[in-house]
Amino acid sequence: MHFIDLDRFISKYVTEREKSLFEQDLNHYHDVLSDRINNASILVIGGAGTIGSSFIKAMLHFHPSRLYVVDINENALTELTRDLRSSYHLNIPEDYKTYPMNMGDAVFEKLFRQTGPFDIVANFAAHKHVRSEKDPYSIQAMIENNVFNAKKLLDLLLERPPKHFFCVSTDKAANPVNVMGASKKLMEEVIMSYSGKIPITTARFANVAFSNGSLLFGFLQRYMNRQPFSAPTDIKRYFLSPRESGQLCMLACVLGASGDIFFPKLSTETMKDFAEIGTRLLDELGFVPDYCRDEQEAREKALNLSAGSVNYPVYYFKSDTSGEKPFEEFYTEEETLDLDHFEKLGVIKRLKSISLDEIEKIFEKLHALFSRETIEKKEVITLLTEILPTFNHMEKGKSLDQKM
Repeated sequence: MHFIDLDRFISKYVTEREKSLFEQDLNHYHDVLSDRINNASILVIGGAGTIGSSFIKAMLHFHPSRLYVVDINENALTELTRDLRSSYHLNIPEDYKTYPMNMGDAVFEKLFRQTGPFDIVANFAAHKHVRSEKDPYSIQAMIENNVFNAKKLLDLLLERPPKHFFCVSTDKAANPVNVMGASKKLMEEVIMSYSGKIPITTARFANVAFSNGSLLFGFLQRYMNRQPFSAPTDIKRYFLSPRESGQLCMLACVLGASGDIFFPKLSTETMKDFAEIGTRLLDELGFVPDYCRDEQEAREKALNLSAGSVNYPVYYFKSDTSGEKPFEEFYTEEETLDLDHFEKLGVIKRLKSISLDEIEKIFEKLHALFSRETIEKKEVITLLTEILPTFNHMEKGKSLDQKM
Protein backbone atom coordinates (compact mmCIF):
# COMPACT_ATOMS: atom_id res chain seq x y z
CA MET A 1 0.00 0.00 0.00
CA HIS A 2 1.33 3.43 -0.96
CA PHE A 3 2.02 6.17 1.60
CA ILE A 4 0.67 9.63 0.85
CA ASP A 5 1.66 12.94 2.45
CA LEU A 6 -1.87 14.33 2.66
CA ASP A 7 -0.90 17.89 3.63
CA ARG A 8 1.44 18.09 0.64
CA PHE A 9 -1.19 16.60 -1.67
CA ILE A 10 -3.80 19.15 -0.53
CA SER A 11 -1.35 22.02 -0.97
CA LYS A 12 -0.23 20.89 -4.43
CA TYR A 13 -3.41 19.59 -6.05
CA VAL A 14 -6.44 20.86 -4.10
CA THR A 15 -5.85 24.37 -2.74
CA GLU A 16 -2.75 24.94 -4.92
CA ARG A 17 -1.30 27.12 -2.14
CA GLU A 18 2.12 26.58 -0.57
CA LYS A 19 1.24 28.85 2.35
CA SER A 20 -1.96 29.39 4.27
CA LEU A 21 -4.52 31.61 2.55
CA PHE A 22 -4.70 33.60 5.79
CA GLU A 23 -0.99 34.02 6.47
CA GLN A 24 -1.00 37.80 5.94
CA ASP A 25 -4.02 38.29 8.21
CA LEU A 26 -2.52 36.02 10.88
CA ASN A 27 0.72 37.99 10.83
CA HIS A 28 -0.98 41.38 10.75
CA TYR A 29 -3.25 40.61 13.71
CA HIS A 30 -0.83 38.41 15.65
CA ASP A 31 -0.52 40.77 18.61
CA VAL A 32 -4.29 41.23 18.89
CA LEU A 33 -4.80 37.47 18.75
CA SER A 34 -2.15 36.96 21.42
CA ASP A 35 -3.74 39.56 23.67
CA ARG A 36 -7.20 37.96 23.41
CA ILE A 37 -6.26 34.27 23.51
CA ASN A 38 -3.36 34.17 25.96
CA ASN A 39 -4.64 33.29 29.46
CA ALA A 40 -8.18 32.85 28.12
CA SER A 41 -10.48 30.03 29.17
CA ILE A 42 -11.93 28.25 26.13
CA LEU A 43 -14.90 25.94 25.65
CA VAL A 44 -15.17 24.16 22.29
CA ILE A 45 -18.35 22.23 21.51
CA GLY A 46 -18.17 19.68 18.70
CA GLY A 47 -14.41 20.04 18.98
CA ALA A 48 -13.44 16.52 17.87
CA GLY A 49 -14.42 16.97 14.22
CA THR A 50 -12.09 18.21 11.51
CA ILE A 51 -12.96 21.91 11.74
CA GLY A 52 -13.34 21.96 15.53
CA SER A 53 -10.01 20.21 16.08
CA SER A 54 -8.31 22.50 13.54
CA PHE A 55 -9.72 25.50 15.44
CA ILE A 56 -8.29 24.08 18.66
CA LYS A 57 -4.86 23.65 17.06
CA ALA A 58 -4.94 27.23 15.78
CA MET A 59 -5.79 28.49 19.28
CA LEU A 60 -3.03 26.37 20.86
CA HIS A 61 -0.36 28.26 18.94
CA PHE A 62 -1.10 30.80 21.66
CA HIS A 63 -1.29 30.22 25.43
CA PRO A 64 -4.84 29.78 26.77
CA SER A 65 -5.18 29.03 30.46
CA ARG A 66 -7.97 26.47 30.15
CA LEU A 67 -9.43 24.31 27.38
CA TYR A 68 -12.54 22.14 27.70
CA VAL A 69 -13.73 20.17 24.67
CA VAL A 70 -17.23 18.68 24.36
CA ASP A 71 -18.26 16.21 21.67
CA ILE A 72 -20.70 13.29 21.40
CA ASN A 73 -18.02 11.17 19.70
CA GLU A 74 -15.99 9.60 22.52
CA ASN A 75 -13.54 7.87 20.17
CA ALA A 76 -12.88 11.09 18.27
CA LEU A 77 -12.18 12.92 21.55
CA THR A 78 -9.64 10.24 22.43
CA GLU A 79 -7.93 10.64 19.06
CA LEU A 80 -8.02 14.44 19.41
CA THR A 81 -6.08 14.23 22.67
CA ARG A 82 -3.56 11.80 21.17
CA ASP A 83 -3.15 14.11 18.19
CA LEU A 84 -2.70 17.26 20.28
CA ARG A 85 -0.21 15.64 22.63
CA SER A 86 1.73 14.15 19.71
CA SER A 87 1.99 17.46 17.83
CA TYR A 88 4.88 19.86 17.98
CA HIS A 89 4.59 23.50 19.09
CA LEU A 90 1.11 23.29 20.60
CA ASN A 91 0.63 24.88 24.01
CA ILE A 92 -1.82 22.57 25.76
CA PRO A 93 -2.90 24.14 29.06
CA GLU A 94 -2.60 22.13 32.24
CA ASP A 95 -6.35 22.50 32.71
CA TYR A 96 -7.35 20.51 29.61
CA LYS A 97 -10.39 18.24 29.74
CA THR A 98 -12.56 16.42 27.21
CA TYR A 99 -16.21 15.53 27.82
CA PRO A 100 -18.16 13.03 25.69
CA MET A 101 -21.63 14.55 26.00
CA ASN A 102 -24.35 16.29 24.02
CA MET A 103 -24.66 20.05 24.46
CA GLY A 104 -28.45 19.62 24.51
CA ASP A 105 -28.35 17.41 27.62
CA ALA A 106 -28.84 18.44 31.24
CA VAL A 107 -25.34 17.27 32.19
CA PHE A 108 -23.86 19.85 29.80
CA GLU A 109 -25.83 22.60 31.49
CA LYS A 110 -24.48 21.38 34.84
CA LEU A 111 -20.93 21.40 33.46
CA PHE A 112 -21.28 24.94 32.14
CA ARG A 113 -22.89 26.37 35.27
CA GLN A 114 -20.30 24.83 37.57
CA THR A 115 -17.14 25.43 35.49
CA GLY A 116 -17.99 28.65 33.61
CA PRO A 117 -17.76 31.37 32.66
CA PHE A 118 -15.49 30.96 29.65
CA ASP A 119 -13.82 33.80 27.77
CA ILE A 120 -14.25 32.08 24.41
CA VAL A 121 -17.02 29.63 23.44
CA ALA A 122 -17.04 28.06 19.98
CA ASN A 123 -19.75 25.71 18.71
CA PHE A 124 -18.99 23.28 15.87
CA ALA A 125 -21.68 20.71 16.72
CA ALA A 126 -23.86 20.36 13.64
CA HIS A 127 -25.43 18.17 11.01
CA LYS A 128 -23.26 19.14 8.05
CA HIS A 129 -24.20 16.71 5.27
CA VAL A 130 -26.64 17.36 2.46
CA ARG A 131 -27.28 13.60 2.60
CA SER A 132 -28.86 14.03 6.04
CA GLU A 133 -31.96 15.29 4.23
CA LYS A 134 -33.95 12.13 3.52
CA ASP A 135 -37.34 12.27 5.19
CA PRO A 136 -39.17 14.15 7.97
CA TYR A 137 -37.30 12.26 10.70
CA SER A 138 -33.82 13.10 9.42
CA ILE A 139 -34.89 16.70 8.77
CA GLN A 140 -36.32 17.13 12.26
CA ALA A 141 -33.12 15.75 13.80
CA MET A 142 -31.08 18.19 11.70
CA ILE A 143 -33.15 21.22 12.71
CA GLU A 144 -33.13 20.19 16.36
CA ASN A 145 -29.32 19.99 16.30
CA ASN A 146 -28.48 22.95 14.07
CA VAL A 147 -31.22 25.35 15.21
CA PHE A 148 -32.97 24.40 18.46
CA ASN A 149 -29.76 23.41 20.25
CA ALA A 150 -28.05 26.62 19.09
CA LYS A 151 -30.76 28.70 20.77
CA LYS A 152 -30.68 26.52 23.87
CA LEU A 153 -26.93 27.09 24.09
CA LEU A 154 -27.31 30.85 23.72
CA ASP A 155 -29.95 30.99 26.45
CA LEU A 156 -27.49 29.18 28.70
CA LEU A 157 -24.64 31.53 27.75
CA LEU A 158 -26.77 34.54 28.72
CA GLU A 159 -26.33 33.43 32.32
CA ARG A 160 -22.55 33.83 32.10
CA PRO A 161 -21.71 35.52 28.77
CA PRO A 162 -18.33 34.92 27.11
CA LYS A 163 -16.19 37.65 25.56
CA HIS A 164 -16.39 35.86 22.21
CA PHE A 165 -18.94 33.36 20.89
CA PHE A 166 -18.54 31.66 17.52
CA CYS A 167 -20.96 29.27 15.83
CA VAL A 168 -19.96 27.69 12.53
CA SER A 169 -22.17 28.12 9.44
CA THR A 170 -21.71 27.05 5.80
CA ASP A 171 -21.57 28.49 2.30
CA LYS A 172 -24.78 26.52 1.69
CA ALA A 173 -26.63 29.08 3.83
CA ALA A 174 -26.33 31.58 0.95
CA ASN A 175 -29.39 31.05 -1.26
CA PRO A 176 -29.93 27.54 0.17
CA VAL A 177 -31.25 24.75 -2.07
CA ASN A 178 -31.14 21.95 0.53
CA VAL A 179 -32.46 21.57 4.06
CA MET A 180 -28.98 21.49 5.57
CA GLY A 181 -28.25 24.92 4.08
CA ALA A 182 -31.69 26.18 5.14
CA SER A 183 -31.11 24.94 8.70
CA LYS A 184 -27.81 26.80 8.82
CA LYS A 185 -29.39 29.95 7.40
CA LEU A 186 -32.03 29.73 10.13
CA MET A 187 -29.26 29.10 12.66
CA GLU A 188 -27.61 32.35 11.50
CA GLU A 189 -30.87 34.22 12.08
CA VAL A 190 -31.23 32.68 15.54
CA ILE A 191 -27.72 33.49 16.76
CA MET A 192 -27.79 36.99 15.26
CA SER A 193 -30.95 37.75 17.24
CA TYR A 194 -28.70 37.47 20.32
CA SER A 195 -25.88 39.61 18.87
CA GLY A 196 -26.92 42.62 20.94
CA LYS A 197 -26.55 40.59 24.14
CA ILE A 198 -23.47 38.43 23.41
CA PRO A 199 -20.52 39.14 21.05
CA ILE A 200 -21.39 36.68 18.26
CA THR A 201 -19.68 35.82 14.97
CA THR A 202 -19.99 33.04 12.43
CA ALA A 203 -18.36 31.97 9.17
CA ARG A 204 -19.45 30.55 5.85
CA PHE A 205 -16.66 28.70 4.18
CA ALA A 206 -15.59 26.33 1.49
CA ASN A 207 -15.29 22.55 1.59
CA VAL A 208 -12.55 21.42 3.92
CA ALA A 209 -10.32 19.06 1.97
CA PHE A 210 -10.43 15.50 3.33
CA SER A 211 -12.51 16.49 6.36
CA ASN A 212 -14.14 13.62 8.25
CA GLY A 213 -17.09 12.23 6.31
CA SER A 214 -16.42 14.29 3.18
CA LEU A 215 -16.27 12.78 -0.31
CA LEU A 216 -12.50 13.28 -0.44
CA PHE A 217 -12.14 11.54 2.93
CA GLY A 218 -14.27 8.79 1.39
CA PHE A 219 -11.67 8.33 -1.35
CA LEU A 220 -9.10 7.39 1.30
CA GLN A 221 -11.55 5.00 2.96
CA ARG A 222 -12.41 3.38 -0.39
CA TYR A 223 -8.72 2.96 -1.14
CA MET A 224 -8.08 1.36 2.26
CA ASN A 225 -10.94 -1.06 1.60
CA ARG A 226 -9.98 -1.68 -2.05
CA GLN A 227 -13.30 -0.26 -3.21
CA PRO A 228 -14.01 1.90 -6.28
CA PHE A 229 -13.94 5.70 -6.32
CA SER A 230 -17.25 7.38 -7.09
CA ALA A 231 -17.77 11.12 -7.71
CA PRO A 232 -19.82 13.65 -9.68
CA THR A 233 -18.17 15.43 -12.60
CA ASP A 234 -20.42 18.50 -12.67
CA ILE A 235 -20.12 19.77 -9.08
CA LYS A 236 -17.42 22.36 -8.47
CA ARG A 237 -16.36 23.49 -5.01
CA TYR A 238 -13.99 25.88 -3.28
CA PHE A 239 -11.56 24.16 -0.90
CA LEU A 240 -9.67 25.06 2.23
CA SER A 241 -7.12 22.87 3.96
CA PRO A 242 -8.06 21.65 7.46
CA ARG A 243 -5.45 24.01 8.93
CA GLU A 244 -6.95 26.96 7.03
CA SER A 245 -10.44 26.07 8.26
CA GLY A 246 -9.29 26.34 11.87
CA GLN A 247 -7.47 29.61 11.21
CA LEU A 248 -10.55 31.10 9.53
CA CYS A 249 -12.73 30.21 12.51
CA MET A 250 -10.17 31.57 14.98
CA LEU A 251 -9.88 34.89 13.11
CA ALA A 252 -13.66 35.20 12.90
CA CYS A 253 -14.19 34.24 16.53
CA VAL A 254 -11.58 36.51 18.07
CA LEU A 255 -11.44 39.49 15.69
CA GLY A 256 -15.01 39.87 14.44
CA ALA A 257 -17.52 42.45 15.58
CA SER A 258 -20.79 41.07 16.94
CA GLY A 259 -23.05 40.09 14.06
CA ASP A 260 -20.26 39.59 11.51
CA ILE A 261 -20.37 36.66 9.10
CA PHE A 262 -16.92 35.82 7.71
CA PHE A 263 -16.02 34.06 4.45
CA PRO A 264 -12.75 33.37 2.58
CA LYS A 265 -11.84 35.47 -0.43
CA LEU A 266 -11.39 32.86 -3.13
CA SER A 267 -11.46 33.30 -6.90
CA THR A 268 -13.69 31.09 -9.03
CA GLU A 269 -10.57 29.85 -10.85
CA THR A 270 -9.60 27.91 -7.71
CA MET A 271 -12.74 25.74 -7.77
CA LYS A 272 -12.22 22.03 -8.30
CA ASP A 273 -14.52 19.12 -9.10
CA PHE A 274 -14.36 15.95 -7.07
CA ALA A 275 -13.60 13.63 -9.98
CA GLU A 276 -10.57 15.73 -10.87
CA ILE A 277 -9.20 15.40 -7.33
CA GLY A 278 -9.97 11.67 -7.27
CA THR A 279 -7.96 11.15 -10.45
CA ARG A 280 -5.06 13.17 -9.03
CA LEU A 281 -5.13 11.09 -5.86
CA LEU A 282 -5.00 7.84 -7.81
CA ASP A 283 -2.03 9.15 -9.78
CA GLU A 284 -0.28 10.02 -6.50
CA LEU A 285 -0.97 6.48 -5.27
CA GLY A 286 0.46 4.97 -8.45
CA PHE A 287 -2.78 4.05 -10.24
CA VAL A 288 -4.51 4.83 -13.52
CA PRO A 289 -8.30 5.34 -13.39
CA ASP A 290 -10.32 2.55 -14.98
CA TYR A 291 -13.54 4.32 -16.00
CA CYS A 292 -16.68 2.25 -15.43
CA ARG A 293 -20.16 2.57 -16.96
CA ASP A 294 -22.06 2.13 -13.71
CA GLU A 295 -21.75 1.25 -10.02
CA GLN A 296 -22.10 -2.49 -10.59
CA GLU A 297 -19.19 -2.64 -13.04
CA ALA A 298 -17.07 -0.57 -10.64
CA ARG A 299 -17.80 -2.93 -7.73
CA GLU A 300 -17.04 -6.01 -9.82
CA LYS A 301 -13.71 -4.62 -11.00
CA ALA A 302 -12.76 -3.62 -7.45
CA LEU A 303 -13.55 -7.15 -6.27
CA ASN A 304 -11.13 -8.53 -8.84
CA LEU A 305 -8.27 -6.09 -8.21
CA SER A 306 -5.01 -7.97 -8.22
CA ALA A 307 -2.02 -7.09 -6.06
CA GLY A 308 0.04 -5.74 -8.94
CA SER A 309 -2.72 -3.96 -10.84
CA VAL A 310 -2.16 -0.33 -11.88
CA ASN A 311 -5.77 0.18 -13.04
CA TYR A 312 -8.21 1.35 -10.37
CA PRO A 313 -11.99 1.33 -10.98
CA VAL A 314 -13.82 4.67 -10.84
CA TYR A 315 -17.40 5.62 -11.54
CA TYR A 316 -17.78 9.30 -12.45
CA PHE A 317 -21.27 10.62 -13.19
CA LYS A 318 -23.54 13.64 -13.55
CA SER A 319 -25.18 14.60 -10.26
CA ASP A 320 -28.82 13.56 -9.93
CA THR A 321 -29.55 13.85 -6.17
CA SER A 322 -31.60 16.38 -4.21
CA GLY A 323 -30.05 19.57 -2.88
CA GLU A 324 -26.76 19.45 -4.79
CA LYS A 325 -25.93 22.98 -5.88
CA PRO A 326 -23.65 22.92 -8.95
CA PHE A 327 -21.61 25.89 -7.65
CA GLU A 328 -20.79 27.63 -4.38
CA GLU A 329 -21.48 31.16 -3.21
CA PHE A 330 -20.68 32.83 0.09
CA TYR A 331 -23.10 35.77 0.04
CA THR A 332 -26.17 37.12 -1.71
CA GLU A 333 -26.76 40.36 -3.59
CA GLU A 334 -28.87 41.68 -0.70
CA GLU A 335 -26.07 41.36 1.86
CA THR A 336 -23.67 44.19 2.72
CA LEU A 337 -19.98 43.33 2.40
CA ASP A 338 -16.76 44.62 3.94
CA LEU A 339 -13.94 43.49 1.67
CA ASP A 340 -11.29 45.92 2.91
CA HIS A 341 -10.70 45.12 6.57
CA PHE A 342 -8.85 41.84 5.99
CA GLU A 343 -6.55 40.67 3.24
CA LYS A 344 -8.14 37.26 2.56
CA LEU A 345 -11.35 37.43 4.57
CA GLY A 346 -14.58 39.05 3.53
CA VAL A 347 -17.16 40.07 6.11
CA ILE A 348 -20.92 40.23 5.72
CA LYS A 349 -22.12 43.04 7.97
CA ARG A 350 -25.44 42.44 9.66
CA LEU A 351 -27.39 45.69 9.47
CA LYS A 352 -30.62 44.23 10.89
CA SER A 353 -31.45 41.03 12.73
CA ILE A 354 -34.72 39.26 13.36
CA SER A 355 -35.91 40.02 16.88
CA LEU A 356 -36.01 37.38 19.58
CA ASP A 357 -39.81 37.69 19.61
CA GLU A 358 -39.91 36.81 15.91
CA ILE A 359 -37.54 33.88 16.50
CA GLU A 360 -39.91 32.59 19.20
CA LYS A 361 -42.84 32.72 16.73
CA ILE A 362 -40.78 30.77 14.17
CA PHE A 363 -39.94 28.17 16.81
CA GLU A 364 -43.61 27.86 17.74
CA LYS A 365 -44.45 26.98 14.13
CA LEU A 366 -41.63 24.44 13.90
CA HIS A 367 -42.49 22.83 17.23
CA ALA A 368 -46.17 22.65 16.26
CA LEU A 369 -45.27 20.83 13.04
CA PHE A 370 -42.78 18.46 14.64
CA SER A 371 -45.13 17.63 17.54
CA ARG A 372 -47.53 15.93 15.14
CA GLU A 373 -47.40 12.14 15.05
CA THR A 374 -47.12 12.05 11.25
CA ILE A 375 -45.71 14.68 8.91
CA GLU A 376 -44.40 14.68 5.37
CA LYS A 377 -41.10 16.04 4.10
CA LYS A 378 -42.87 18.48 1.79
CA GLU A 379 -44.65 20.07 4.77
CA VAL A 380 -41.32 20.87 6.40
CA ILE A 381 -40.00 22.25 3.10
CA THR A 382 -43.10 24.46 2.77
CA LEU A 383 -42.68 25.86 6.28
CA LEU A 384 -38.96 26.50 5.83
CA THR A 385 -39.69 28.29 2.55
CA GLU A 386 -42.22 30.47 4.38
CA ILE A 387 -39.67 31.29 7.08
CA LEU A 388 -36.70 31.78 4.71
CA PRO A 389 -37.57 33.65 1.49
CA THR A 390 -34.18 32.81 -0.09
CA PHE A 391 -34.73 29.04 0.33
CA ASN A 392 -35.38 27.42 -3.07
CA HIS A 393 -35.41 23.69 -2.47
CA MET A 394 -33.90 21.54 -5.20
CA GLU A 395 -35.81 18.24 -5.15
CA LYS A 396 -34.84 15.39 -7.49
CA GLY A 397 -36.44 12.49 -5.65
CA LYS A 398 -33.13 10.80 -4.85
CA SER A 399 -30.90 11.04 -1.77
CA LEU A 400 -27.13 10.76 -1.68
CA ASP A 401 -27.68 7.65 0.44
CA GLN A 402 -28.92 5.97 -2.74
CA LYS A 403 -25.53 6.51 -4.41
CA MET A 404 -22.29 4.57 -4.00
